[in-house]
Amino acid sequence: MTQAPDVHQAEPIPAAAREAIEALLQSGDLFRYTAPQDAPVALLESEFAELLGAKYALAVSSCSAALFLSLKALGLPRDARVLIPGFTFAAVPSSVIHADCVPVLCEVGDNYRIDMADFEARIDDNISAVIISHMRGHTSDMDAIMALCDARNIPVIEDAAHSLGTTWHGRNIGTIGKIGCFSFQSYKMINAGEGGILISDDADAVARAVIMSGAYEHNWKKHKVPMGDNIRDLEEAFGRWQNQLPLYNLRMGNLSAAVIRPQLPELARRVTDGRKGHDYVADRLNSAANFNVPAKLAAEVRAPDSIQFNLVDLSDDEIDAFAAAAAARGVKVQIFGRSTDNARAFWNWQFLGDMPELPKTRAMLMRACDVRLPVHLSREDYDAVADILLDAMNEVTRSAAA
Repeated sequence: MTQAPDVHQAEPIPAAAREAIEALLQSGDLFRYTAPQDAPVALLESEFAELLGAKYALAVSSCSAALFLSLKALGLPRDARVLIPGFTFAAVPSSVIHADCVPVLCEVGDNYRIDMADFEARIDDNISAVIISHMRGHTSDMDAIMALCDARNIPVIEDAAHSLGTTWHGRNIGTIGKIGCFSFQSYKMINAGEGGILISDDADAVARAVIMSGAYEHNWKKHKVPMGDNIRDLEEAFGRWQNQLPLYNLRMGNLSAAVIRPQLPELARRVTDGRKGHDYVADRLNSAANFNVPAKLAAEVRAPDSIQFNLVDLSDDEIDAFAAAAAARGVKVQIFGRSTDNARAFWNWQFLGDMPELPKTRAMLMRACDVRLPVHLSREDYDAVADILLDAMNEVTRSAAA
């Protein structure tokens, strides 16, 4: 039997991060505002903004915190309706509720991207803001989305938790909407265990988010920006909002920033390696019956660290048998809709109350599979994953034919 690689191991931490961590432990300066300037978190914000091509960045405790602060930074009224995709992680509707807003779900197609006809039908239903989840790194049609939202002056927040390094028409995902939010959780391109960051060119929104993140008194002065001319706009915005907003204390600590910063130069290589590995496995799966890995959109250059595929022409029992056969060979296949607790299946978000009817999304989730493909895997590892998935499918289809 093919030996399965460990697909759950996170990206390794560079030696430079270990040195920075040791220096921090010796100093004891773990709080981002201890140093008068150039604390690791402040440097991370400047470096990340410059890397993505944004004016401003704010590092926080998680991508969920970034989404919440982004919504609060927009100054939406209580019970404002926020349009989100029906295929996303539970943290996204949760962030909407935390921000005292109401999530409105729209359909997602078999290619894991927003169903634009349904999106357009819902956007005029008293929608105040939109969150676009590039779920598992699959980018929806941002040209069409931004055209619809800009025409109605509706702000767009990009949930780019899975999309660090992905581009759309050559532009970094996360820089297309008003605010972009990223994750540094261990299963993302940059591994800090936990952590998040938001980016924006809007000084007012960033100033509000910085203060609400926990920049009490005049600690906002310790937030750096990569381009000097931007500081004037930011200072004016801070002046407008100082002492006007509640503090939620969602700051990132220096220890996390010390882990993240040495990984930023690794991002381009990780993106390239991840895309090669994903596309290699995708080609092998698409060459066989019963598998369909949806194609990317033309404007999209992806940065994947996992692979998603739909199971075709299989009964429910055969789908369950396939997942069991793959697991027995050492590869866990997550089928989003086929458990009672998967946080990516919208009907499990019981905290929403009334469940929406999203038949297209529900049908997709019942057959959509997810397998981790960390970028550090070798070609032999990718072959092993593909072999196991293909062998598991052959076992199921042979049994069905017998």
